[in-house]
Amino acid sequence: MISVTDAAAHKIKTAITRRGSGLGIQVGVRTTGCSGLAYVLEYVDNPNLPSVHHYDSNGVKVFIDPKNIPYLQGMIIDFVRNGLNEGFEFRNPNERDRCGCGESFRI
Repeated sequence: MISVTDAAAHKIKTAITRRGSGLGIQVGVRTTGCSGLAYVLEYVDNPNLPSVHHYDSNGVKVFIDPKNIPYLQGMIIDFVRNGLNEGFEFRNPNERDRCGCGESFRI
């Protein structure tokens, strides 16, 4: 479903430890931006298990709402550093186009 790289898994585990709580992450999409959709990544403390799918990837629990599965199927979440910038990178084989600023995408 969704893969989490070693670098992203390390960053997520570190963030959960610093927060002092958390079971994993929830990944989804929301409508926004010039291309239509943007990724949402949130830490999960109490998942609503009957209404979300969950699985492990690289030691991280990943939760996803079933309505987002068509948008995220096969995606890889990585954590990258480019010069002074760092952050999560979403590599999604379903993306058809991305806006110039990189904030939103289209399926």
